[in-house]
Amino acid sequence: MPDDIHEQLIKHLTDVHSIEEQALTQMRRAPKIAGDPELASAFERHLVETERHERLVRGRLEAHGADPSTVKDLAGKVGGIGMVMFARFNPDTPGKLVNHAFSYEHMELAAYELLARVAERAGDAETAAVAHEIAAEEREMAGRLEANFDRAVAASLRDADDLDEQLNSYLADAHAIEEQSLSLLQGGERIVGVLRAAELFEQHLGETREQKRRVEDRLEARGSSPSRIKDVGMRLGGFNLGGFFGAQPDTPAKLIGFAFAFEHLEIAGYEQLKRVAERAGDDQTAALAAELADEERATADRIAELWDAAIDTTLEEVLEAGGGS
Repeated sequence: MPDDIHEQLIKHLTDVHSIEEQALTQMRRAPKIAGDPELASAFERHLVETERHERLVRGRLEAHGADPSTVKDLAGKVGGIGMVMFARFNPDTPGKLVNHAFSYEHMELAAYELLARVAERAGDAETAAVAHEIAAEEREMAGRLEANFDRAVAASLRDADDLDEQLNSYLADAHAIEEQSLSLLQGGERIVGVLRAAELFEQHLGETREQKRRVEDRLEARGSSPSRIKDVGMRLGGFNLGGFFGAQPDTPAKLIGFAFAFEHLEIAGYEQLKRVAERAGDDQTAALAAELADEERATADRIAELWDAAIDTTLEEVLEAGGGS
């Protein structure tokens, strides 16, 4: 077992190294499209932190006689470019950029919380300390982004001619994200492998259906409707991610980490929707967005309580199968 858990520790280290490579790609490009000097400054500051994170993780790999994974790192870099390009080619670039960065910071936070737990179980106090240190900085960056939601919305709407039209677009985005959430939850509860997580996913599935209905009601009340193209695209994305997780040897930990990040994508989306609704003078939509953001926060908190169980289940499954790749 010691050899097997050592292999799992190396695997988690190569995973977080590829996440940092993706983050570096994003941080190097984000300031140019942030649309606001304070937002640009936040990304520039975090670039310096991210460069240090990469060095720290590389150092822990070297201490174990291992190297980063070239394949994982390349995939991370390509993913980082794709995320920035997605934001760049949306009409509300600053908002999309901040939304996805906020979610990504929470994916990093989850990855390091999970790494710390593997390291502790492997008896590697130094790696656990590095993981906790980096997790704290990822949490701080997420806080800086959250403090700039107002700026992101202001930059996104700077050239908008019709606030009502913009609000309908933000509502359609929220509906599409709920479609993807439904796909992820329906697949996740079957493959997560942690009883408490499966129960949480089942509970949140019902909440998500109700959230989707309430967003639809607001669109209808405003004389608009969901975007079929956005909904289909996001639902297909949910199915693809479900297939990806199902094929992974460490599904419980990966799925819990991603679910935590996805909840924060929804939180950011609803926080920005609230601000757009306030600017458009739609108090009902603003109130709904605030309520749904709170619901997503509560779910994210419950997911974070499952990190230990996810790691224990992952290690049990992988070690019984003779290790993972």
